[in-house]
Amino acid sequence: MNEARHIGALEAMLFAHAEPVELERLADALRLSTVETQDLLERLQKRYDEQESGFALLRFGPDRWQMTTRPYYGEMVKRILDTRRNAPLSPAALEVLAVIAYNQPVSRSFIEQVRGVDSSSTVTKLLEKGLIEEAGRLDLPGKPVAFQVTDTFLRVFGLGSLQDLPPLHDEAGVEETAEQTPDEVLEQDSEQLEWK
Repeated sequence: MNEARHIGALEAMLFAHAEPVELERLADALRLSTVETQDLLERLQKRYDEQESGFALLRFGPDRWQMTTRPYYGEMVKRILDTRRNAPLSPAALEVLAVIAYNQPVSRSFIEQVRGVDSSSTVTKLLEKGLIEEAGRLDLPGKPVAFQVTDTFLRVFGLGSLQDLPPLHDEAGVEETAEQTPDEVLEQDSEQLEWK
């Protein structure tokens, strides 16, 4: 199989899978090394970007890849699918997401302590939307459930990993950004929210 066929096979697998796929699984399916497969994925990603393709190839962490529609075309995709627009996230939901994303894994009581209000219903709604998930139990009295953000959260906010989150404090000294709270940063990102 030549390089063009390998790239075509990658596109077909990523399109059909519709969720992040481990590099090793892709390499096994192609019967190539992970290094060769990663090189092909990076070439495909570059091609999509250069051609301003309707597709984008996202990399999650060091070894997972997913094909998605490019956010720029999101409105047109929604129109053709005739789907109702998802309700925007409430300020409370953005606050809870910020607390979890920057401090995970965290318990519900930690979230409530930071926010100063009951957050049970907000946490439940975020679980239903798939933006957060249970991350086991913390080694604290009562063994509370811990929460963390999901791959869906990363995809929706256009992040490859949590390291891509904006810093809490601007190290360059730009006053406007330094004064933003984590939920304000996430709220700005949510304005470009694209559901896949």
